[in-house]
Amino acid sequence: MSGGDADAAGPLLLGVRHHGPGSARAVRAALEEARPGVVLIEGPPEADPLIPLAAEEDMRPPVALLAHAVDEPGRSAFWPLAGFSPEWVAIRWALEHGVPARFIDLPAAHTLAREEDEGHAPPAAAAGEGAVPEPRVRTDPLGALAEAAGYDDAERWWEDVVEHRGVGKGDPVAPFTALEEAMTALREECGDGGDERDLVREAHMRLRIRAAQREFGDGVAVVCGAWHVPALRRGNPLAADRALLKGLPKVKTDMTWVPWTHRRLSRASGYGAGIDSPGWYRHLFDAPDRPVERWLTEVAGLLRAEDRMVSSAHVIEAVRLAETLAAMRGRPLAGLSETTDAVRAVMCDGSDVPLALVRDRLVVGDVLGEVPAAAPAVPLQRDLARIQRRLRLKPEAAERQLELDLRKDTDAERSRLLHRLRLLGVGWGEPAVSRGSTGTFRESWRLRWEPELSVRVAEAGVWGTTVHTAATAKAETGAVTARGLDGVTGLAEHCLLAGLTGALPTVMRVLADRAALDTDVGHLARALPALVRSLRYGDVRGTDTAALAEVAAGLAGRICVGLPPACAGLDADAAEEMRDHVDAVHGAVGLLDDASAPGHGTLRVRWQTVLRTLSARDTVPGVVRGRSVRLLLDGGALARDEAARLMGLALSRGTPPADAAAWVEGFVGGASDGGLLLVHDERLLALVDAWLTGVPAEAFTEVLPLVRRTFSAYGPGVRRTVGELVRRGPGARAGVTGTGRVTPGFAPGPDTARADAVLPVLRLLLGGPGEEDERANTGPAGEAG
Repeated sequence: MSGGDADAAGPLLLGVRHHGPGSARAVRAALEEARPGVVLIEGPPEADPLIPLAAEEDMRPPVALLAHAVDEPGRSAFWPLAGFSPEWVAIRWALEHGVPARFIDLPAAHTLAREEDEGHAPPAAAAGEGAVPEPRVRTDPLGALAEAAGYDDAERWWEDVVEHRGVGKGDPVAPFTALEEAMTALREECGDGGDERDLVREAHMRLRIRAAQREFGDGVAVVCGAWHVPALRRGNPLAADRALLKGLPKVKTDMTWVPWTHRRLSRASGYGAGIDSPGWYRHLFDAPDRPVERWLTEVAGLLRAEDRMVSSAHVIEAVRLAETLAAMRGRPLAGLSETTDAVRAVMCDGSDVPLALVRDRLVVGDVLGEVPAAAPAVPLQRDLARIQRRLRLKPEAAERQLELDLRKDTDAERSRLLHRLRLLGVGWGEPAVSRGSTGTFRESWRLRWEPELSVRVAEAGVWGTTVHTAATAKAETGAVTARGLDGVTGLAEHCLLAGLTGALPTVMRVLADRAALDTDVGHLARALPALVRSLRYGDVRGTDTAALAEVAAGLAGRICVGLPPACAGLDADAAEEMRDHVDAVHGAVGLLDDASAPGHGTLRVRWQTVLRTLSARDTVPGVVRGRSVRLLLDGGALARDEAARLMGLALSRGTPPADAAAWVEGFVGGASDGGLLLVHDERLLALVDAWLTGVPAEAFTEVLPLVRRTFSAYGPGVRRTVGELVRRGPGARAGVTGTGRVTPGFAPGPDTARADAVLPVLRLLLGGPGEEDERANTGPAGEAG
């Protein structure tokens, strides 16, 4: 803090630390004592009309002033304010006492224009630190003062000299005076501290102070960063200040209040003027007395909620330990470091794992502020807020999981909203793996509202005034400007997920045109699965997907024609990529049904013909040939004897070992179920075993990486079973070795008695017929009738 003699002529300068609860209490005490006629606050003057909103009942900090360029909403800056910020306390004091409050920092119009000229977007900025980004090297005034006082931690020094010292004893302006003297000495040593832009900002502040003095005389109080107080105190010629501000670039700017979070106040979030422990500072500001006891009680409550055994005795002992540590370290009151050490030792049994939870939930916290509905907002923001209220989807700072059942109207609308926002670049929700059913009627989302999303909403406002119209316009434009076919298919999928039926005709027209002109089989193969997924989503949401089905069928037909030639002459990397394409197309063809793709049965036959062609061509890489054989076998289009014959040919002595290893990789690699095929068909395992043991020593090191990659994908149980089969010799019939000994775990046939034992459990789980129904459905011999 810094300041001057309250009886001296000139303004009352109250230098503060942004987001410092001690500074906030001191500012309130100084304003109560001085009773100024106007309060000037470091911040953008464009926000002056927004100050009265701070008195609204539904305005709850932390909040932030958001400034953005009208023509380019993505170019923006924030001025965050917490409930314990001195600037917020000054605003509230002025409103409660009917005193004018005004912002005096450099206008946001100049700040955003300068950021454009310097070629980078402005970061979130501190209240009073404007939207001016931190330079690479800049004096840290608190760090310099802490070092001079013999502290190696500026946070700890500030707590000792400000946060833990009582306010209201003696002259309330005296602490400001002391810190002004320190800052004056520091600025005499460091000058502008490495940021020349401070000179421009301070020139504008002096002009605004002069104007307020002409209007209110000496009854002017200024709340600003302590670093600026010496420059505002010594003054500067009026002409020199005007010269510094002359010719500054500017842009048309809008401002509003937006919710902020404690997490975004922390330094860990990348917020340059932030603090390490906003939750702790909020507690220090709000606690009426006994802050250590109250804090440790909160910690105990959190740990109890997480099922840790924490009693009142733990709290008492932790308080004693924290106070003892503070006395040993020469601190006036136990601070965050002492309470953290006490919690670790007493409540967490020395473990940092539960301590991390305390830091995340309490020291930092997930508090999300609120702003009144009367705050200015772009039409898109108002429409989003209306939908959020109607669907009961309240934005929250803490991450939460949302499970949706698309068969319910409300959940279906929630799904459409979240998909539309994702299309607009507003990442409020991210799709997650469902914890319940995996059916297409289920969706799972992770929701977390970050303050930056307000900027994304403002930026998306250029597409329309409602979420629906904006998403539709962006989808149509995105389809026309998309570079590749897969980008258009992704948009078609988004349109169905988001229920944008108005955009579908444009997207489908572009999709059909791109598909007709694209001759790259890889592009077609990447596009087809997305189209098939879209068909399934359309079924769930009741969307007409006839046009999409027609395009998907045509795309699949073109793939069938172009895939065999495209698989010839590929190197190892291209062959791996082509195998993935074959897998994707196979899955897509399998998902197409008669209702969604006319001629589906013919398409499946054509695809099987393509796989047969790939499996028989020597010019096709081994990994693709092997995978084609496997897909035919799994689909019932290839007999096991034929599969064994093809494997025998691929693993014959005339085949180079590297090609044979690639064939094996394609046939039984790439997934955990490949090993099960070897477990259940010992002929195939015997062929692989015979080939592997016959690989020449000089070629073994070449094929070893492929072989290891193939078998490493199997689960532990599959690998163990394959090892047992190889140890006793694959191909030995009925699990009996040459000595007649039965290998444990293998028998001549299935054990029907053991299999029957699980039937009652299956009936219970699946809700099948009971025993009486089962007997009624069986014949005299116990066979099914």
